[in-house]
This record gives sequence, C-alpha cells and structure tokens, in this order.
Amino acid sequence: MEQPLQITFRDIPRSEALEADIREKAAKLDQFYEKIMACRVMVEAPHGHHHQGYLYHIRIDLTVPGGELIIKRGPKEHHAHEDPYVAVRDAFKAARRQLQDYARKQRGKVKTHELPPHGTVSEIITMQDFGRILSSDGREIYFHRNSVVDGDFELLEVGDQVWYAEEPGEEGPQASTVHIVGKHHLVG
Repeated sequence: MEQPLQITFRDIPRSEALEADIREKAAKLDQFYEKIMACRVMVEAPHGHHHQGYLYHIRIDLTVPGGELIIKRGPKEHHAHEDPYVAVRDAFKAARRQLQDYARKQRGKVKTHELPPHGTVSEIITMQDFGRILSSDGREIYFHRNSVVDGDFELLEVGDQVWYAEEPGEEGPQASTVHIVGKHHLVG
C-alpha cells in the first residue's frame, strides 16, 4: 500500500489485539492486488441494547487505480458478528474477492460464456422420429427424437428456436442434444 493503513474504532474502545488482526489481514490484501493505494477500516458497534450483545459493523474502503472498492459487513447480515474478529474476518474475505474480481477486470480476464450453437427447427418427420435444424450459420443439422431433452419431440414445431450440442454423424453434422429455447435457457 502506498499510504499507511487507517483504522477507526467508533462507539467502542480501541483494541490493540483487534487492531493487530486488522493490520495482518490488510497486509495480505497486497497478495491479491499489489496496486492498492490506500486502505481504511472502520469497526463500529451500533448504539442500542441487543438481547445477545452487539453486532459489529465493519467497513473497508480500498483506493485502487481508477476507483474505490467499498466493503460493508453490517449487523443484520450475520449473528456471528457478535464477535468482532469474525466480523473482521468476513469483511476481509469479501474484500479479497472484490480485489480479485477488480484485478481480473483490469487485466481483461473477465469470464465470458460462449453461447451454444442455436438455430430454428426447419423440418420434423414424426413418422421417422427425426428432424432438422437450420443453424445460425445456415447449415442443416440432423437430430433424432431421442436427442430432444425431456422427451419434448412431440412439442416441437417448425420455426421453434433451439440450442444444441453438435457432433459429426454418418451423413453429416447431427445434434446429440436439442433444447427448446425458453424452456431452460435463453439464447442471446
């Protein structure tokens, strides 16, 4: 970190042991993203009486190039936060996850999910238990009634949108599984 760690205790007395725990956890954040510019941690016990004790609120503000990450773990989230060490642990776990996500985005390594092949049912031969799909790239893909997921072959109509898993067949490409769009999946 470029700037010294700032720790604030609000509505509770300062604890050297808790402060040492926070310093240790904050130092480990540099392992997940080495460009942290500043880290501010606030430990707060809200006012009021509770039947089972105080629930500690932890806020971590991380200044990073191009922005700020704010992590909050509040009293309503978890009764284990009656222990300030548990509340601090949970807040720093969340901070680590946010830093890892931020670092991936900075490196351009954001997860993308490739859409499965999709197309339109172009032909159904019910007497012979097969049909054909016109793929989005213009090819004809054969499929057998047993390839239609959930046994919905009878529900298919020409023009229905489907997505499928393609494999080579004896007479060209064929779909090993066919899913009706909208039943379990949407194609974008």
